[in-house]
Amino acid sequence: MEVAQQSKFVKDIIDTREDAESPIVLEEVTGDVLAKIIEYCEHYQNDSLDNNDKNNDVPQCLDGILPWDKQFMKVDQDMLCKIMVASNYMDIKPLLDLSCKTVANMIRGKSEEEICSMFNIIDDFTDDEKKQLLGENELVDW
Repeated sequence: MEVAQQSKFVKDIIDTREDAESPIVLEEVTGDVLAKIIEYCEHYQNDSLDNNDKNNDVPQCLDGILPWDKQFMKVDQDMLCKIMVASNYMDIKPLLDLSCKTVANMIRGKSEEEICSMFNIIDDFTDDEKKQLLGENELVDW
């Protein structure tokens, strides 16, 4: 039960449901993704996942990810995206942060074209549309 309650979404369901024997339905999470999430939660079940400073007490790689976490995130891009979506849906902030940090490290130092290629993104904006977007979003760097 401790492992399941690391998800705030699941914890809220457990705390508020009337029938303790009824199943908890996670419509947005497939079995293979749930297995990965359970693996993560089991690994950290004795740690407080609410402690955002957990990475400060353990030696890290240069990319800011703990060695176990880095190994855990060695999955294909499809699984990485599914973990990211599921951890957001299930409200497991440390896992969401880890998956986002993993993606950030993947795209660090890459050009726009390399990132688009990596994630199969088609840049179909015209130059005029890009100029309009730049005017609306001054932080965007085209």
